[in-house]
Amino acid sequence: MESDTKRSRVSVVVITRDRVRELCRTLTELRSLDPAPPVVVVDNGSQDGTPQAVRSRFPEVTLVENGYNAGCAARDTGVARTNTPYVAFSDDDSWWYPQALERAADALDAHPRLGLVAAAVYVGEEERPDPVNEDLLHSPLAPAPDLPWPRAMGFLACASVVRRSAFDEAGGFGSLLFFGGEEALLAQDLAARGWALCHLPHVHAHHRPSASRPPGRWRRTLEQRNALLTVWLRRRPIVVLDRTARALVRGVRNTETRRALRLAVAKVPMVVTERSRLPARVEEDLACLERT
Repeated sequence: MESDTKRSRVSVVVITRDRVRELCRTLTELRSLDPAPPVVVVDNGSQDGTPQAVRSRFPEVTLVENGYNAGCAARDTGVARTNTPYVAFSDDDSWWYPQALERAADALDAHPRLGLVAAAVYVGEEERPDPVNEDLLHSPLAPAPDLPWPRAMGFLACASVVRRSAFDEAGGFGSLLFFGGEEALLAQDLAARGWALCHLPHVHAHHRPSASRPPGRWRRTLEQRNALLTVWLRRRPIVVLDRTARALVRGVRNTETRRALRLAVAKVPMVVTERSRLPARVEEDLACLERT
C-alpha cells in the first residue's frame, strides 16, 4: 500500500475543449509524476471524443462533463471536486515538471499567508523561457518581510498552484469574464483578502501551445473587454474613468477595441451587482506595476 508520504498534496485541474490529442499528452505527463497527483478534467462541451478518450485511457482521472463551454468557470467546477489542500491548474497543452508540485506544496506549507504560487513557464519542444518569467522575477513590488520570493499581482493560470481555502475565499474565477486575462481579477481578489501571490522560479511548468487555437482577433477582443471589466469591477473611480476614456479614444480607430467596448457595456448590469473596491494597499501595488 502506498504510504501517506507519497500521496500528493496537490490536485491538478485541467479544463479542455476539442483538443483530445493535446489533452492525452498532458494527462500522460501528469500520470508520470512521482507522486502522481489526483487529476480532475472538466470538459467544456467537446465534440471530438474527449470524454470517451479520458474514460478509456485514464480511468484514474475524475472527469466532469459540462455539456457546454463554461470558459474559465470550469476551473471552479474542477476545484470543487478536489480534496487536497492545494490545487494546480494545467491547460490541455501544459503540464508540470517533476517535483514542481511538491516544491510548490512545500512553500505553501511553510508560509500560511501564501495563497498562490506563480511558476516559471518553459515553452515549446525547445523549452524557451516565457518572457513572463523575467517580468515576475524582477517585480517592482516591494518584498514582503514574511515571504522570500518576488511578490506578484498577476499569473498564468496554466502555471499556478493555489491554496484551496484562499481560492474558495476569493470566489474563484467566476463566470463573468469567460476567457482572456481572467487571472487579473482573481489575483486582485486574493490580494484584497490578504493572501500573498509569489513567483517561485524553481517551480516549473511546460507549455506546448496547441496548433488548435481560437482566432487571434477573437482572443484580443476578449482580453480588451476583460481588462476593462476588471477595472470596472474593482478599481477606484478615477482609474475607471481614465481607462474607459482611453478605450473610447482607441475605439475611434480600432475595430477590436470598439467591439470590446460593446461587449463590456453589455455586462454592465453584472458589473454593478459584483463591483467591490480594492483596499488602498492593493491599489498602490497595481499603480506601482502600471508605472513600470
